[in-house]
Amino acid sequence: MGKHDLNRRQFIKTASVVSVAAAAMSVPFISARASDTRFVGKTLRLLTWSDDTGLAALRNIAATFEAKTGAKVIADRTGSTSEMVAKLKAGGDRPQYDIITLAGVGAEGLAAAGLLEKPDLNRIPNLVDVPEHYRTGAGGHGIGYLLWCNSLVYSTRTLQQAPDSYAALWDANLAPNIFLPPPNWTEAMDLIIIAAKLAGGDEHNIEPGFKKLAELKERVVTLGENPNQIAELFRTGSLDMGGLYAPAFFPKQIRDPAYGLGATFGMKEGFYTDLMLSVMPKNRPGDTDLAYAFIDHSLDPLVQGKMAEDIFNGPVNAKAIISAEARKSPYILTPEQIADKAIMHDNAFLATVHDQWIRRYTEIFSS
Repeated sequence: MGKHDLNRRQFIKTASVVSVAAAAMSVPFISARASDTRFVGKTLRLLTWSDDTGLAALRNIAATFEAKTGAKVIADRTGSTSEMVAKLKAGGDRPQYDIITLAGVGAEGLAAAGLLEKPDLNRIPNLVDVPEHYRTGAGGHGIGYLLWCNSLVYSTRTLQQAPDSYAALWDANLAPNIFLPPPNWTEAMDLIIIAAKLAGGDEHNIEPGFKKLAELKERVVTLGENPNQIAELFRTGSLDMGGLYAPAFFPKQIRDPAYGLGATFGMKEGFYTDLMLSVMPKNRPGDTDLAYAFIDHSLDPLVQGKMAEDIFNGPVNAKAIISAEARKSPYILTPEQIADKAIMHDNAFLATVHDQWIRRYTEIFSS
């Protein structure tokens, strides 16, 4: 998508190689079967994020895959999709990873560079329970494994009830101090579209959106580049509301009453999602059958449910198992909610406008 990396994980700059067993905080919930021995002793190399989403993938996907198959997963973690793309490109033809989990824009870049294998969908049985529009991305080079879902974030001290419309951002009495996403994040692109729709336009009639966004200027405390900083501003009472932003940025703080953080996916206009992908580099160090088995395992209904409960990502498997207790949470998305309310933004369309929109958005909030 051009020179701008629209991935929201740019703020993390660390990289590490970790033991999956050490990352797993609890006993794996999927046990090995006596007959499942074909991968015992084999190794899969995984590249994923160094944020909480990456750690959740190690706990809920990689560790349970090890328990199920007897294979070993060696995970390399880095801070952004752009860093993942650079890492694979820098390696040239040298086999580095069997699987990479990343945002769609990165998969598109790697596919365009001819570095990815297009998976055989017939070798991924769990795809049968994934709605067609979540199955693949990047021209079929990526397999969807979760949805990065954005919502409104609010102070539970300021608001007694969760807002049910994005219009709440424009209510100065309800939320005097707000934050918005940075201009180079896809959340900003989606917010522009939301503003346009609230003002009677849409993504193809965007001018009303920029005019409506300008109404927020005097109340914007910050453009939320750093989620940890945003959480602290809520903890200290400096923020009342913000968005679009993902509850997945705050898996610990949102469970800690000291922060007074709330989030909702219950907006009547729906909520925006971004399909996260698993990809297979053409040059891989490990066993191809093992790589397919890992991708399929990531789509297991129980694994999908655990990821949703742990990290507030949306499951792509329509049969994801969400516990009765988790279904009570406003932060944990069920397959039913996704089917009813999720909006997939059009990456191809955004690619044609994002440079202009980023410039306009930046001009509004930097002057």
